[in-house]
Amino acid sequence: MTAQAVVGRALRETGAALKQAGGMEIFTRHRPTMMFMGNKPFQTNDTFIAPSASVIGNVTNWDESSVWYGAVVRAESHPITIGFASNIQDRAVVSTASPKIQSLKTGFPPVCHIGHYVSVGAGSILTSCRIEDLVEIGEKCVIAEGAVVESQVVLEPGTVVPAYTRIPSGQRWGGNPAVFVEELDEEEKAHIQSHAEKVGLKAAEHLVEFLPIGNTYVHLEELEKKGVQATQG
Repeated sequence: MTAQAVVGRALRETGAALKQAGGMEIFTRHRPTMMFMGNKPFQTNDTFIAPSASVIGNVTNWDESSVWYGAVVRAESHPITIGFASNIQDRAVVSTASPKIQSLKTGFPPVCHIGHYVSVGAGSILTSCRIEDLVEIGEKCVIAEGAVVESQVVLEPGTVVPAYTRIPSGQRWGGNPAVFVEELDEEEKAHIQSHAEKVGLKAAEHLVEFLPIGNTYVHLEELEKKGVQATQG
């Protein structure tokens, strides 16, 4: 980082601190959920979408699912489904193929389906793939279009699953490209669901703390009702 960048950042942070000390509230224009081409994301009352996440377009979030800080779920051209008690962790990206692609080489539509009790690790990238129930995806994994990950599978951190690859049920895979590592025992299979449930409990705690006022004007109106001076952050 250059000296100019350091000084600029210091000045910005100092200004923000002075505004806060003076009683000025800072609001943001960021919207955790956004309609796109007439398609609005669906979420239940117990779905947690972090204030810095971006869920866009034709996305269906099942009960107790969660999309964490900095994660992006972008269904601009094809639907995305996030199943019951599944989680998209920090900075992960879930998207679909280009709108020009209406069918994969397998003949199936290029949707992205994430089943129930699935944990998508931080920094992972999923594109038009199918993840069955009870799957644990490690951090910074890449799953390309047309890939299918069957139920009760663990992908080690950094695993790259090439396009149209099928990962059989009950196995651990890892590497780039992904290769078979071992068969999962019953304890390891049970851990997949318990891990998703633990993330779900943590998401519930964050949901209570986060007031879902994603639209800027709503937030601004609330601040104005309180008589608080506000500035865009």
